[in-house]
Amino acid sequence: MKRLTLPPEPGALEGLVAGDEVLLTGDVLTLRDAALARMEALAAAGDEPPFDLAGQLVFYAAPTPPGAGRPCAAIGPTTSARMDRFLPLLLDSGVVAVLGKGPLGEEAGAKHREHGAIYFTVVGGVAALLGSRVDGIEMVAWEDLGPEAVRRVSLNDFPAVVAIDSAGRDHLAAQRALYRRDK
Repeated sequence: MKRLTLPPEPGALEGLVAGDEVLLTGDVLTLRDAALARMEALAAAGDEPPFDLAGQLVFYAAPTPPGAGRPCAAIGPTTSARMDRFLPLLLDSGVVAVLGKGPLGEEAGAKHREHGAIYFTVVGGVAALLGSRVDGIEMVAWEDLGPEAVRRVSLNDFPAVVAIDSAGRDHLAAQRALYRRDK
C-alpha cells in the first residue's frame, strides 16, 4: 500500500500506476454536480470560481453533517461518470487528481494522460466507514448549494485505488476486459 500526502507535491503522482492501492492524507476539495455546473457557468462567462483548483485533488462527494463524534458521519463518493463532462474544465483549471466511484468514459484515459492527472476510485456503499477517515471539514464556497457546497475536507489514511494513472492506463477497464474474457 502506498501513501500520498495531499495536495501532492509536484512529481508525486508520476510513480503511481493503475491498480495501486493508496492511502490519501491531507486536504481535498469536494465538488459535485451542482458546484461543477456553477463552475462551468462561471467559466462560460469568463469568470473564475472563488477558490483555486491548481494542484488540488477534487473529491466527487458531499459529506453528511457531523455525527458519531466526527466532523461528518459519512462521506461517500458519487458516480464519477456523471462528472465526465466537467473533467476537461477541472483538468484545465489545474486539478491534478479526482476521486470518485466507478469507471469513467472512454475519453478519460486520454484526458488524464494529456494532463498527467490521476483518477482515484473508492468502493461505494461504505460512506460511514469512510467518514471515520475525515479529520476536519471547512466551508469554502457556495454554501447555498447545501450538501453540494464546496468544502475542504481533511482526509487521514483514506483508502483508494488508482483507477487511471498519469499515463492514461485504466485499471477498471482492464479488469472489465479480463472478466469478459473469462466468461
